[in-house]
Formats: sequence, C-alpha cells, structure tokens
Amino acid sequence: MASVQGSVPPLSAIRARRELSFSSPATATPLVSFARSPDTHRQLSVRPGLRRRSVLRAMVQQAVHGAPAAYAKEMERLSAKESLLLAFKDSGGFEALVTGKTTDMQRIDVNERITGLERLNPTPRPTTSPFLEGRWNFEWFGSGSPGFAAARFIFERFPSTLANLPKMDVVIKDGYAKITAKLKFLNSIESKFVLSTKLSVEGPLRMKEEYVEGTMESPTIIEETLPEQLKGALGQATNTMQQLPVPIRDVITSGLTIPLGGTFQRLYMISYLDDEILIIRDTAGVPEVLTRLVSSPSPMAEPTEYES
Repeated sequence: MASVQGSVPPLSAIRARRELSFSSPATATPLVSFARSPDTHRQLSVRPGLRRRSVLRAMVQQAVHGAPAAYAKEMERLSAKESLLLAFKDSGGFEALVTGKTTDMQRIDVNERITGLERLNPTPRPTTSPFLEGRWNFEWFGSGSPGFAAARFIFERFPSTLANLPKMDVVIKDGYAKITAKLKFLNSIESKFVLSTKLSVEGPLRMKEEYVEGTMESPTIIEETLPEQLKGALGQATNTMQQLPVPIRDVITSGLTIPLGGTFQRLYMISYLDDEILIIRDTAGVPEVLTRLVSSPSPMAEPTEYES
C-alpha cells in the first residue's frame, strides 16, 4: 500500500506493472516475494486493481482542479456576456433607454445579468489595466448617471421627431476621457457635444473623474434630408455667416467651449473589465455598461486571471 499512499507513479511505470500483473507465472517476475499461501495469493491478485483505481482517482482529482476547471469558468463568463448583450437587444437598445421606453421588467432583467457578469470579472486591477484604454460605446446607464441626465434633458424638452440622441461614446487615453454625445435635429442637422474629463486612479477598482471642459461643435447639415420649408432658411443663414467678421465666424465654426475645471467631479468603481465590455458603478451603485468600438490591446499584455 506504500505505492498507493505516495505520489502518483508515471504512466510508464503503471504500464509495466500492469504487464507484469498479467504475465504468465513462468515469465513474470513478482514485485515482492511472498510465501505461496492461499491468502497471500489473493492479496497479490487484488492489489494491482486497487493500485490502478487509486491512480485514476488521483488523475481525475488533478484534472478537476486544473485546466478543465478554468475552461468551465471561462465558458461561464462568455455565456454571461452573450446573455447580457441579448438582454440589451431585447430591451430595445440605446434608443429605448434614452427615450424612456425601457420597461421595469426589462431593467431588472438587464441589471440581473450585469450582476451575474460582474461576479466573473477576469481583471483583478482594472484601473491600471491596458484594456481600459480605447473607444467605448455606451450601451446602458442608470437613472443617476450623467449620460442619462443629458438624454432626459433633451427628450423632456424636444419631441423625438425634432431631436434625438442616437449615440454616445467615450475615448479613454493617457489618463483622460472624452465623452461624445451625437445629437440629431429634424433628422437633417447633426451636432456633437464633447465632454473632456481627467481620470485619477484611487485604487485597484476605484477612479475619480474631474470634468475639464465641454464643447458644442458646429452643426453639420445633411441637405438631402432637409425639409423643403427649411432650405430657404438655410440659404439665408449661410449668407449671413459669410458676412460675419472672420474672428466671429471662426468661433462659430469651431464650436462653443465651456471651461469646467474644478466644477464637477465624481467617483466610480470599475466592477468588470475585459477586452470587450466595461462596467462601472457610481457612488450610488448605479451601473453603466460600455462595449468596445475598436480593437483592444494585445491579449499578451495582460493574461486572463480570476480572483479566488
């Protein structure tokens, strides 16, 4: 029984012992010499089977705690990601969210799937991870987030046929974030509001965001979709613009910038991060979910890890 209680023997040794146990008495060399009593013969015939079962049990235990367990957890994480993205689609997506058409049942379903994915976060220190940088698209935000407040401000004052917010994204690079909200008026006039912020690392999960400035870019007009009753007004506005002094015209063309340094700031925690999805929660615990728009850093930069 010493070989069973010790370390698992190599496969070659197992094969050798199995061959010896099934060899004919004339050619086989016994592993241990005993007197040929009936009881001893029964012990010799039983021990090889017990030894093989012990070896197989040890190999199975090692497999459960090794690569197959990590593979199973990775499959669970990928399934949770797919489930969350499907929940976004079923709830009507970004448009339904910003226009207030998302139902309470859809909200609780999405929040449940967000919580399930956060439990499988593969990045132990997301605030310093190279995966954090890049361009991210807003998929979901709660009632307390700045994005939701901006969207509700627009849709409470303008009907959706007059103005809408089809897209919001953010670029994170070198400790700064640039949030862009794309606005569309009458389905013909497009403009962008850009909010620049400074990011500071407060811990492995926590970050501080300080607003630097906000810029309302000059609108772009899509003449092909402009209503006929507005084309005359557009021509008059263009002529008026050309008659303005160059300094004023340049200011209008470049957009309006509002300094915000030291005025607004917020703390938030990154509860999930990988190469495709970013989830943050503010001080009230309200989640925001973003999906990557451009290619992520090389996976070799930071291997997938799981916290115990």
